[in-house]
Formats: sequence, C-alpha cells, structure tokens
Amino acid sequence: MSAPTANRPATGVFSPNRAQLPQRTLRTDRWWKAPLLTDLGLAAFLIYGFVRAMWGSAYWVDDYHYLTPFYSPCVSASCVPGASHLGVWFGHFPWWMPLGSLVLPFLLGFRITCYYYRRAYYRSVWQSPPGCAVAEPHSTYTGETRLPLIIQNSHRYFFYIALVVSVINTYDAIKAFHSPSGFGFGLGNVILVGNVTLLWIYTLSCHSCRHVTGGRLKHFSKHPIRYWLWTKVSAINTRHMEFAWITLGTLVITDFYIMLVASGTINDLRFIG
Repeated sequence: MSAPTANRPATGVFSPNRAQLPQRTLRTDRWWKAPLLTDLGLAAFLIYGFVRAMWGSAYWVDDYHYLTPFYSPCVSASCVPGASHLGVWFGHFPWWMPLGSLVLPFLLGFRITCYYYRRAYYRSVWQSPPGCAVAEPHSTYTGETRLPLIIQNSHRYFFYIALVVSVINTYDAIKAFHSPSGFGFGLGNVILVGNVTLLWIYTLSCHSCRHVTGGRLKHFSKHPIRYWLWTKVSAINTRHMEFAWITLGTLVITDFYIMLVASGTINDLRFIG
C-alpha cells in the first residue's frame, strides 16, 4: 500500500496514523477466492438472465401450460396465445422490451437491495472490503446515506412486491398441472413447484419479513401469533444466504428446462397425461 499522495485524501487505510505497508494484506491464505467466486456466480446469472429475458421465444409450453418465471406474468399482446394467464394488459411491446418487464425490474431491485447480496457485491464487486484484514481501494466511506447506495433503504418496499410476484409464480405452477386431455403431471411440474417453494422460502427468510412479523414489538407475550411467526421467519433467516444462491440456480434450471421443452429440443417426462 503506497503512502498518501497529494491527490489522495489521508483517511482510512491511507491515514498517517496507520502503518504504511507496501503489501495490501499480510494474509497468506486464498482470501481472494470467495470474492472471485461471488463475482463469477453473479455474472453468470446476470448474463444468462439478460439473454433469456431478451430471447423472446421458447418460454411457453402450450400442451402443459408451462410458463418460465422469467416471462411471468406475460401480459402484453406480444405474448404467444395462452401465455397470458392474467389477461392482456398492454399492447405489443417493442423488440427491445422484455415480455416480463412488468416485474423484472422489481425482482432485480429486491435482489440488489437484499441484505445478503449487499454484503456479497460490496465485497466482491466494490471490494469494500474484499476480505477481513484486506485493505479496500477506497479512501472514504459514506455508508448508505448518499446516491446510489441510499436506494438500498427501499428494500422493504421491494419485499412487498416480491410477495405479490411469489403469489403469481404459485398460480403459474398450479396452472401447469395440465395436459391436452385435462389434468396432467410431469417433470416440469416437479421443477416448477420446487422452484416456487424455494422462492417462497428465500422471500420469507428476508430480513424485512423478519421485521414485519416481529419488529417494533416491546412485549412478545402480548402478541403470541406475531411472536410465533417471528420465530419461524428467524429460523429460516439464518439460511438466507444459502437460499439466495439456491434460488438463482433453480430459476436458471426452471427456465432452461422449459426452454428445451418449448423449443422441441426434448420432450417433457410425463407421469400423468
């Protein structure tokens, strides 16, 4: 770490009261591995999600009513017949607008402002700091009090929208128990139900949900129902990071499987119908 220069504020790790070490850190372990893997994981999901959101096809299986979460709800006139479970609300979208654009920005906002993801990309992308006992490249720290980080305080509002989207995804999963002859059940149903179940767990394990159920209560004994809900949310909240990553994977698996079936690349493994 170089000494302060005329163009660099003498604050934080550059303060004259701190030891001026030429090394960024004295750690000898692979401290960079976790930030690197986080960067690769987030980048892979964002690239895949962007490509599929803009793909504009292979998102609906008419025979079995499979609709990928990346396109739900599909409410424009541009959607293929049958994919608009909730009706057609808008006219045709221009080519550059994803068919799932009604909710995709809010879901992205929910993930970006999530308490776990903040920690993940603060360390991996912004390197603030990249690891314990590893100096960050920033000379000042303002917290989440200015743009753009002050937007993080809107997480609770994105949480409410995420609840609505989870209800819609649940409805999609129920509608998918269909076949040309009526009721049907296949591997796609297992994937859709598994995905929406894990999405519910991730959403309900959110720190905002924990605050909604038990926040601002001075006496749990006077609110037994909210206390019970708070204990259940707190139990899954301890694994919020785990479900944050799992649901990124299940979203990709669900979309990829439906894409393969919708494009005719593979046939859905049917158990009934």
